[in-house]
Amino acid sequence: MAALMLEKEKEEKKLEKEATLSERVPALQLSGLSLQDLQALCKDLHHKIDVVDEERYDIDAKVGKNNKELETLSLKIFELKGKMKRPALKRVKVSADAMLGALLGAKIKESVDFKANLKTVKKEEEKKEEVTDWRKNVEAMSGMEGRKKLFDA
Repeated sequence: MAALMLEKEKEEKKLEKEATLSERVPALQLSGLSLQDLQALCKDLHHKIDVVDEERYDIDAKVGKNNKELETLSLKIFELKGKMKRPALKRVKVSADAMLGALLGAKIKESVDFKANLKTVKKEEEKKEEVTDWRKNVEAMSGMEGRKKLFDA
């Protein structure tokens, strides 16, 4: 079934090609033409061939440019999606001195003591409030101590 369809498509394309060629390029009538007419016809055909070659070259250049643009855009899309394969990273044991040497270059030659540069913080003891009778504290806060004395007397 597929083979038959392919044959039909080939025949249709061949017929379309013949039809378009017959429309665009008329059959040449060379009989009965003088030498000058033949030369003029050849020059005219060469001119038409040059025009067609220029158009073909321009179209090929545009197609190439579009293909490159498509490739770059597809790469950008691929990068934006983040599907790039990331290599497996290896663990490297580096001392603090070696890391500083790599980051800062050869500026620091001597070993840096980090503990000496740290600020010392003294722990302050929290002030403990004395636990007293809450009733006395409430009376003192309310300002009623003086009035209570008046009533007790």
